[in-house]
Amino acid sequence: GCVMGKNQYVSPRGNKWVAQGEGNKRATRVVSTQKEAIEIATKIAKNQGSELTIQGKDGRIRDKRSYGNDPYPPKG
Repeated sequence: GCVMGKNQYVSPRGNKWVAQGEGNKRATRVVSTQKEAIEIATKIAKNQGSELTIQGKDGRIRDKRSYGNDPYPPKG
């Protein structure tokens, strides 16, 4: 069957940002800006056809993006 990739998360960790797969104990990458973490997590989510959840500095969910097999992928 078709296996969905792991959903990716971007979240703050101290004054750094992490890109991390759902259920992973360790972060995929730890970087200094949210923008960089989003870029990394977006690439992975696109590769895996999964969802990206972006948390703000306060830990609240700011944005959710789905890179699954949507019949109408968002432009841009």
